[in-house]
Amino acid sequence: MGRADSCCPGAERLQLPASLRLLLLLGYLSVLGESQVQTTQCRIQKCTTDFVSLTSHLNPSLDGFDAEFCKALRAYSGCTHRTSKSCRGNLVFHSALLGISDLMSQRNCSKDGPTSSTHPVAPIEPCNYHSRHQHQITLQGTGVENPRPNYLFCGLFGDPHLRTFKDQFQTCKVEGAWPLIDNNYLSVQVTNVPVVMGSSATATNKITIIFKPYQECTDQKVYQAVTDDLPAAFVDGTVMGGSSEMRSLLVIEKSPGRHVELHAAYIGVTVVVRQLGRYLTLAVRMPEELAMAFDETQDLQLCMNGCPSSERIDQEGHLQLPVLGLQQQQQQQARPGTATPQQGSTFSLESASSKCSEQLGIKDIYFHSCVFDLLTTGDANFTSAAYNALKDVEMLHPKREHWHIFSRSGAQQSSSAAINALLLCLLLILLGP
Repeated sequence: MGRADSCCPGAERLQLPASLRLLLLLGYLSVLGESQVQTTQCRIQKCTTDFVSLTSHLNPSLDGFDAEFCKALRAYSGCTHRTSKSCRGNLVFHSALLGISDLMSQRNCSKDGPTSSTHPVAPIEPCNYHSRHQHQITLQGTGVENPRPNYLFCGLFGDPHLRTFKDQFQTCKVEGAWPLIDNNYLSVQVTNVPVVMGSSATATNKITIIFKPYQECTDQKVYQAVTDDLPAAFVDGTVMGGSSEMRSLLVIEKSPGRHVELHAAYIGVTVVVRQLGRYLTLAVRMPEELAMAFDETQDLQLCMNGCPSSERIDQEGHLQLPVLGLQQQQQQQARPGTATPQQGSTFSLESASSKCSEQLGIKDIYFHSCVFDLLTTGDANFTSAAYNALKDVEMLHPKREHWHIFSRSGAQQSSSAAINALLLCLLLILLGP
């Protein structure tokens, strides 16, 4: 057996012409960098690799060989056509055109007809969002390799601090019940209560999540968490939606009474609910196309559009720090039964920064939110809330480069005069009528 046959098994039985054998050799050399360098846009090497993959298993002695081989050739031809503009002057590309023409003539293949798919359509799992999305992309024939849906992230924690689907960071009052998400697939509502008397800062003590019915994947399921009751099941007592075989919607208890996750595979959604101290935190990841599925009657969504301007405590993303002594005044005015800081737990700016630095090494917006919360409430549990909120970002946010958000005015905060002026403004806001 000759050297070429041992290198390329199956070449003898296919009787490849010299032009295509040269093409395959050039393609192989181009991968090794021994032929001309392709531009990043020219995809002729992939076209050639796909053709070899489609034909390497074919046997010319079996019925149906010519039909399958012609399908592969037409797919090869279509691939070269799609990349022709970016492959001008590429030797491998022009060799491919000659080889395809030669083989089409040799096998009497028509130019029009069915083509082979390099990505055979996998069976659709109707209750798996990723499976449905992949099938849709395959049918569209976009040419994108391993396409993934675009995900959005939203989080709420602390006093409360909101990170929207658009990666905007806001600190809001939003006392009472407010919708975070409200679309055709998912509704999330939170209830916020004042943390201490005399302050407009609030924190979350109730979360209600409604998974809306979807085909045969799940009936409507409602999950509800309140302070000191973080259940490991939906309100109807079940832990899943749909059949046990599909597992399209699950409640998973990560830490009893402290950390629960809800995984909705049928819509590609993950929700994380935590209790830290007396209050709850929330993080959600959802495909963008589903998050945008709502009408004008559902426009009040904090995750989508942020807090109304009248509910904002921060100023265009800049979080001002409350002055020392605010907590002491609030302790004296606290209403009976309200969870307030104990005597001696008041933080100074220095001690709050030191406490937050223990868990938050990077001085991003999560660090500054932690400092804000400690100065506002004196409750050290808000340090863990900020830390775990950042951990949820690292777990769920699709873009690593967007994990950390830095205050635009952070560099100027070393100016004591500027800080004092900003703190005075916030004091007037918090203690206003």
